[in-house]
Amino acid sequence: MGYTSNTLIIRRELLKHIIQLFADDKLVENIDRIPIQMAPKKKPAEHRCCIHKERAVIKYKMFPLLGYTVDDEEDELTPLSVYAANAQKRTKVKDEILTVVDEACTSCVKAQYVVSNLCRGCVARPCIMNCPKNAVAMVDGQAKIDASKCINCGICKNQCQYHAIIHVPIPCEAVCPVNAISKDEHGIEHIDDEKCIYCGKCLIACPFGSIFEVSQIIDVLMAIRNEQHLTAMFAPAIHGQFNLTTGQIENLLKEIGFNEVVEVADGARKTIEHESAEFLERMEEGAPFMTTSCCPSYVETVEKHVPGLKPFVSHTQSPMMYAADIAKAKFPETKTVFIGPCIGKRKEGKRNEKVDFVMSFEELNALIVALDIDLGNLADNENRHNIKTYDRGFALVGGVTAAVKAERPDADIKELVINGIDKKAVGMMKAYARGKAPANFIEFMSCEGGCINGPASLGEMAGNRKLFNSNLK
Repeated sequence: MGYTSNTLIIRRELLKHIIQLFADDKLVENIDRIPIQMAPKKKPAEHRCCIHKERAVIKYKMFPLLGYTVDDEEDELTPLSVYAANAQKRTKVKDEILTVVDEACTSCVKAQYVVSNLCRGCVARPCIMNCPKNAVAMVDGQAKIDASKCINCGICKNQCQYHAIIHVPIPCEAVCPVNAISKDEHGIEHIDDEKCIYCGKCLIACPFGSIFEVSQIIDVLMAIRNEQHLTAMFAPAIHGQFNLTTGQIENLLKEIGFNEVVEVADGARKTIEHESAEFLERMEEGAPFMTTSCCPSYVETVEKHVPGLKPFVSHTQSPMMYAADIAKAKFPETKTVFIGPCIGKRKEGKRNEKVDFVMSFEELNALIVALDIDLGNLADNENRHNIKTYDRGFALVGGVTAAVKAERPDADIKELVINGIDKKAVGMMKAYARGKAPANFIEFMSCEGGCINGPASLGEMAGNRKLFNSNLK
């Protein structure tokens, strides 16, 4: 899912600035200067119509990075410094997972139908005659659509016999597998939490970087500053992000300020044991099939859109939850911080008190850059082996299936792997909910390629997989 774009670069730059200011204890003092520094007065606007628009967009993009939604703003005259100060005092993270930065969203297309130069200005003019809102008019011999009147019904496109009217999809809406995002009357996208599965596809697809995760980075940094006992739980996909051994990753996290480190792959080992046993038990009871339960976005899809599939979903906990069990068993008072590439884990973490915070690989990378940590000089911990195992293989699509088959080599497992949840996959899920499927063990992965290609990953899919395979041999 990951790729390089200016929107990602800007988001990571903002994260870096915020962490640097926090580390220097100057966040409240200097945060209001970030928009001015990134869009200085004498520098031409790079991405928006003017520097004032750029500054406004930068300002509002810092709201979610401070742990707020854009809707938390009550007074436009309240400076960012006030929000930064309050962020360092709060005791509870917000429940919202995603927010839309409306200042950036307004740059998107308003009307999804555009008249191309194929228009011949015909006499019949069916596009004009059949438009229910009189949004189409003839201008200089060609039809033209008034975006302020258009309701995107598509009648004009269907009526044009020259195929001169084209449909321009809204990227975030087009990529959402469950139709959870749509524009309001002001042209601003809104995410319906009752439908959203937190797959993060909209976040990556938006060409204006309007969609953000609501970060918990300030809360984690405050816990470190206040010397609370913290346990970092890093996902196996980390080996596709940083060219580090497992022992170096442990020392990196301890250098940042974590007291203990648990590998989520250790939790995956528990998932393998329970999932394989549950599969055999269900098959003995005559169940037609069982699906995995590791991917939180898949679980959300079932809960909100395909409830008929719930009886077939494994009851086994995800590796993150078993890793949290391991951490809490060793240090009952510790606060756990999951670190991974997944937005869905933020929602899963909020639903279970064993997970206190969730960080993304983007945030971890911003910490490394902002704190000027030299990855090349990190010491290794030889007590942590660095070989590819089935529990670490959960990061790759098909990894759960491979692990269960290795755990129960004599079981009659006929597998099916769903590599990415899109509209077609949701349709398949609805078909399987009727109780029939082409396999008895179905693995669902929201992200194509697996967790190594999650929405908060740092590279593109082929590079992530290559790095993962080279790090774990």
